[in-house]
Amino acid sequence: MYDDTCRFLAEHFSADFASWLLGKPVTLTELQPSELSLDPIRADALILLESDESVLHIEFQTLPKNTVPFRVLDYRVRMYRKDPTKPMRQVVIYLKQTGSELVYQTSFTMERTRHEFDVIRLWEQPASLFLQYPGLIPFAVLGQSADAEETLRQAAQRVDQIADPQTQANLMAASGILAGLKLEEEIIYRILRRDIMQESTVYRSIQREAQEENTREIAINLLRRGVAIDIIAPSTGLSIEEVQQLQQQLNGSAQS
Repeated sequence: MYDDTCRFLAEHFSADFASWLLGKPVTLTELQPSELSLDPIRADALILLESDESVLHIEFQTLPKNTVPFRVLDYRVRMYRKDPTKPMRQVVIYLKQTGSELVYQTSFTMERTRHEFDVIRLWEQPASLFLQYPGLIPFAVLGQSADAEETLRQAAQRVDQIADPQTQANLMAASGILAGLKLEEEIIYRILRRDIMQESTVYRSIQREAQEENTREIAINLLRRGVAIDIIAPSTGLSIEEVQQLQQQLNGSAQS
């Protein structure tokens, strides 16, 4: 849920992310991971944005994983293979405060190979920074402030000033979802309007993704029990090809 929200914001407000991370509001378009390899890497919260001059690689992480540094290196090498002339800024953004030392790791080291990347811990960033850009407003409550509840209230006021109803709804929903990492639900819905949130594209998209994920889990459980693919497909609404892909993933996991 948090991953999908962050991806949505980066895709739809790329100029705001460029202003924050690159220092200038350049026009960025999404670069699909599959463009870097015939076998795209599975990343939970990855966004690749490309301009004529450079590539911005962002990894959003709710909590740290020890696999992140290598994945960052892997994507850098893949991008270099695609275009060795284009510079690439890589940033890992941690959303939720933690005591893990992994959130301070800014490089991958292997024998004589060393690759460095940037890390941003949102709880160390001033909340006021995110209130300056519409697409970053939902991150404000996760930033550094004396009162997270008051910060969410300020974020809601900024969103209310946005004229476009759909943009307003999307940012309201994203703010509410990310606030769940820091505040109780009762506080969030006291400040943010639930009806507007539920009308948003991001809210409906996440609901749809959750339903699809639940369907895939059901199909996987049936596969594990030996149920035939031609029975699983009509029972879950998945295509034969989709169920076959899930079976291949299961077989691959069993072999590894």
